[in-house]
Amino acid sequence: MNGYLATLKKYADFSGRARRTEYWLFVLFSMVIAMLLAVVDFVLGSPGIIGMLFALAILIPSIAVGVRRLHDTDRSGWWLLIAFIPIIGTIALLVFLLLDSNSGENRFGSSPKAVGV
Repeated sequence: MNGYLATLKKYADFSGRARRTEYWLFVLFSMVIAMLLAVVDFVLGSPGIIGMLFALAILIPSIAVGVRRLHDTDRSGWWLLIAFIPIIGTIALLVFLLLDSNSGENRFGSSPKAVGV
């Protein structure tokens, strides 16, 4: 949970690098929270307003952590746009996000593994 909050504190930080752990824990916690909010929406009988507000609130942090994750694999953040290509683009982006980070320093900064973040 601390990792999730740390990622939220970097709300609109598109520079630097993010480890796989940081990215995938953010995705996991976001999905769990979204599911819980969907249950709350269902119980309250609302049309999904709470879930939509949550999705809107984490939109920029999600993009930022995705960009930092791509930076960790020595790719530009613009590679996120490949997801707009149906099926193949989404699969390619998933592969990029699953790849291990480049060891040492790259053009986006030093490795977060070396820092121990």
